[in-house]
Amino acid sequence: MSGHEHEHVRVAVIGSGFGGLGAAVRLRREGITDFVILERASGVGGTWRDNSYPGCACDVPSHLYSFSFAPHPDWPRTFSGQRHIWEYLEYVADTFRLRPHLRFDSEVKLARWDTEKLWWELETASGTLTADVVVSATGPLSDPKIPAIPGLDSFPGKVFHSAKWDHDYDLRGKRVAMIGTGASAIQIVPAIQKDVARLTLFQRTPPWVMPRVDRKITAPERWLHRQLPASTKLRRGILWGIRELQVQAFTKHPGELGLVESLAKANIARAVRDPELRRKLTPDYRIGCKRILLSNSYYPALARPHVDVVASGLAEVRGSTVVAADGTETEVDAIVFGTGFHVTDMPIAERVVGAEGRTLAESWSGNGMAALRGATASGFPNLMTVIGPNTGLGNSSMILMIESQLNYLADYLRQLNVLGGRAALDPRPEAVERWNDFVQQRMERTVWNTGGCNSWYLDASGRNTTIWPGTTGEFRRATRYADLAEYDILRPPVKQGTDATATTTQGTAKAERGRARKQESAA
Repeated sequence: MSGHEHEHVRVAVIGSGFGGLGAAVRLRREGITDFVILERASGVGGTWRDNSYPGCACDVPSHLYSFSFAPHPDWPRTFSGQRHIWEYLEYVADTFRLRPHLRFDSEVKLARWDTEKLWWELETASGTLTADVVVSATGPLSDPKIPAIPGLDSFPGKVFHSAKWDHDYDLRGKRVAMIGTGASAIQIVPAIQKDVARLTLFQRTPPWVMPRVDRKITAPERWLHRQLPASTKLRRGILWGIRELQVQAFTKHPGELGLVESLAKANIARAVRDPELRRKLTPDYRIGCKRILLSNSYYPALARPHVDVVASGLAEVRGSTVVAADGTETEVDAIVFGTGFHVTDMPIAERVVGAEGRTLAESWSGNGMAALRGATASGFPNLMTVIGPNTGLGNSSMILMIESQLNYLADYLRQLNVLGGRAALDPRPEAVERWNDFVQQRMERTVWNTGGCNSWYLDASGRNTTIWPGTTGEFRRATRYADLAEYDILRPPVKQGTDATATTTQGTAKAERGRARKQESAA
């Protein structure tokens, strides 16, 4: 235990990636300085700190993949690499004076709601503390997932996940198996193929890959952005607008994606001459059903003579032999998993215990993840998730969604201040259900549900609990205010003899104002 034992703060933020640092900046801008940022690692950055694999880069343009309140005029490329994004997050931490609030090596082991004191008790790797409000910003791409493969434990070579890259292991001259064909794999394959003796890609499902229109941002451009900040804002606005116009094809008219599909097929044909390899690499589902990936070097790398594509997933490991589901056997020295993350079963949910003594994971075990406006879950008062259920995007920047959720967080905290005294807000079950029904109904005709693929957007029961089925503008309007009509207001228990009864009210004037706001947002 550290000196932070028994400390109490107004807000505890979990995680120091984009979501956590953004929440911290917003707290300071709201005049709240009584907060801590609990980070399990020894530095900020979240997924952009952890994913340092060769070739790691963002597939969203740099000027859109940054905070609107922290524009960066000196992005070196139109699509930034991992190092520059990590450096940007370090810049945010310094510029907004967040360092004093950071608690490194402080992984949250347990967060438990105290129904009498109306606060959260947090046990961390560096001590314990309590907080009135907890903001969970661990992110969906933070806990790597390695499938249970028979015999993997006895593999004599090297095994690691793309998010836990072993930079001390030299891949030069090695026979390497790459498992998976997601966003990480299509960057890793071109980056390592020139060094390895042989590379075998195990592909369960081929991705759709479009050309990556990436270039260096010129010195005159950067000069203009420094001298005229409005030019940076304009550039960001154009990038945002283009993606907003694309949303309808994903959410309402997937048939309109046929032209994009033709362009993607042409991208394969340009780089892959072998008809059999081309067949393996051509998806049989509608483009957009899985995230559309960007690369100019993926297909050329796969066409190299020392690179093999096995159109089947990894099924078994026998000594140093990896065996695909179709029976293909390959001798390898190293296995690299690019198999994604625990997205619909986030580990943090198993560590959060709510008012009824159940974990968040248990409350979501029936119908999947669900949160009011992607932020708050019934039975878990004063807990807000940044990048919560159904806030993901398939075609734009998650920073836009994060900033919308920060607007919601700010108004949520203002409502608590207006209520005064010790109070907590617990989303009403019917409000969560109504919001979730609205989201799922809109999801029915989207490409993510109708495109004919099985993606990481879907949970074990096939329910899409990940993606937002609308524009970022729609989401921003839906999260402008925290509507008290959607919450029960909790007060400390009133002692009556030896019994304690919890006090709950819904708020009168505030509720009416909330309903009016809700109607305005819906309109």
